[in-house]
Amino acid sequence: MNKGPITGALWTTLAIALGVACSSSKSAGGPDASAGSEGGSSSCYGGFPPPVSDIISAEEGGGGTLQTFTCPADPGANAFVFSISGEVNAVVGYPYPPFDPSQTWMVDGWNWKIQKYIVVIDHITLWTNPNESASNQQLHGSQIAHVDGPFVVDLHKGGPLDGKGGGGEEALAIAAIANQNDNGGAAFDPTQTYAFGFSTVPATWNAINVNLTSDEMDDYNYMVAHGNSVYYYGSANWTGNQTGVAGFGLCSADPPTDYAAGQQTCAVATGIGDGGTEDAAAAGSCASDYDFAQLPQQMTFQLGFSTPTSYVNCDNYTASEQAGTTIRGVQTSSSQSEIEQVTVHMDHPFWESFEEDTPVHWDNIAAQYIGQTNPVAHIEDFIGVPFDPFTDKNGVVMPWHWCESGSNYTPPGNGAMSFSTLSVPVDPNGTCTGTIGQDFTMDNCPAIRDYYDYIRYTQSTQGHLNSQGLCYIDRQYPAPAGGS
Repeated sequence: MNKGPITGALWTTLAIALGVACSSSKSAGGPDASAGSEGGSSSCYGGFPPPVSDIISAEEGGGGTLQTFTCPADPGANAFVFSISGEVNAVVGYPYPPFDPSQTWMVDGWNWKIQKYIVVIDHITLWTNPNESASNQQLHGSQIAHVDGPFVVDLHKGGPLDGKGGGGEEALAIAAIANQNDNGGAAFDPTQTYAFGFSTVPATWNAINVNLTSDEMDDYNYMVAHGNSVYYYGSANWTGNQTGVAGFGLCSADPPTDYAAGQQTCAVATGIGDGGTEDAAAAGSCASDYDFAQLPQQMTFQLGFSTPTSYVNCDNYTASEQAGTTIRGVQTSSSQSEIEQVTVHMDHPFWESFEEDTPVHWDNIAAQYIGQTNPVAHIEDFIGVPFDPFTDKNGVVMPWHWCESGSNYTPPGNGAMSFSTLSVPVDPNGTCTGTIGQDFTMDNCPAIRDYYDYIRYTQSTQGHLNSQGLCYIDRQYPAPAGGS
């Protein structure tokens, strides 16, 4: 179903310029956990505060007022500051042709622009003994500190800090913990590592507004109304035939030309496992080349994910890179505060596989809107859409399609476009029952049924520590086990 931007409710915006950017109307966490200046200087960590935020309220429909953010000051030695980043793509999107081929791009030639990338983060938590089990990452020791929000942040706006992944990434400090506030206020031991985790949670009007402004009022109300914890808004335009960096922009508007040039596969099903035919490929022809020109060439997306997830006992990517081996958890310093970054990668929903860091695609989404002019894509539109292989709105099986040379991208199959769930079961006729907000182990959802399930499942893996540190994925919505 296509749902456009919210227009039915009447809104009143209290666009109040906060007299002091680092003021607060809500405390977070325990007595020594804060999003404020407790235990340090009065200035905001990172040198300057984020843009002054508006307090947003809804006149109708049970809305409310977001809480005022207090930016954290430096708590000093033997303490933690927690920042958040969506990395460089959260700021610039996925340009095509890419300006920098080392960054992520849509392999099927879509110039993908993000305008709002809003996440709701809560329950930043530290436990003892991150190495309780080498084989079971979800196991750790007792909880010794936490800071609660929930914090609502638009990661597209970046921040004053350098991101942990480098390369122009931006981050923003949101909280600090000065001591073990769940263990009698004991000091952290700088010789010990502590297990680290955080959660994404459904949007509510009780959240702390880190940097949303009045122009995002309708977006946040959409999130609250749909129980979203992560929200994407932006536009996608097909530019796969535009030249740029060598080896990109190689597609054309003619299907036989693209097939002959090796920019699309043949999707004629023969039952060989990938939906395609090796005989047709070997002969250099295809009985039915797919016309990608029938897809809308420009569109808007409003993708709200109702997928609350806890990211538990994360690997520390920064420490692991320095040590040359995987290190779990975080550790204080006796000489200065340690900054640890909650990272929420933007590319996960669009992966071609549940395998970490696979290429991203948009054709399969655009194909669900054939015949529409500038459609608006929503997650709910993918209910019932098959992905193994993909079919378009008219039920036609789709081939793989890419606009790069073989050195930049090679599809995983030679026939129909089929995304992989690895070991996670697939059952198009399966059932899925349960409650959002409770652990997935309490639900009955044994298999991925369609692309709606697929995109939500892979999106829910997007939480990391310090750029790339993997966490145990504890989904708090109905979903199959595994995939962490």
